[in-house]
Amino acid sequence: MRRFAPLGLAPAVLVAAVLAGCSSGPDLGPLFDDEGGATVSCLVHQTGAPGPRYTEVETRDTARVLAMMKYYTQFGALPFCDGDRAGDADRAWGQAYVDLGGAAGKVPTVLG
Repeated sequence: MRRFAPLGLAPAVLVAAVLAGCSSGPDLGPLFDDEGGATVSCLVHQTGAPGPRYTEVETRDTARVLAMMKYYTQFGALPFCDGDRAGDADRAWGQAYVDLGGAAGKVPTVLG
């Protein structure tokens, strides 16, 4: 005679396995800080370089790309709020802007 595991545990294990599989995805990198779309008088520094969410066609998030493009098109020539120059992450975002078709002349502060 065969014995079977109680059915009460099997669905719970299956649900846990499915949820665990869904929670892990590729790291798409940091989000661009466009200061909530507000009008600004100076730029904030970005905390990390753009990732696949902005740079790879397969994982690109159009809404986020457009928000970044809008921010730099409007404000990319402003100084940084802290008075410092562009850092590595800022320059990487500036290059992403240019690579996506933005004009380098709109982001002179960011490109450093």
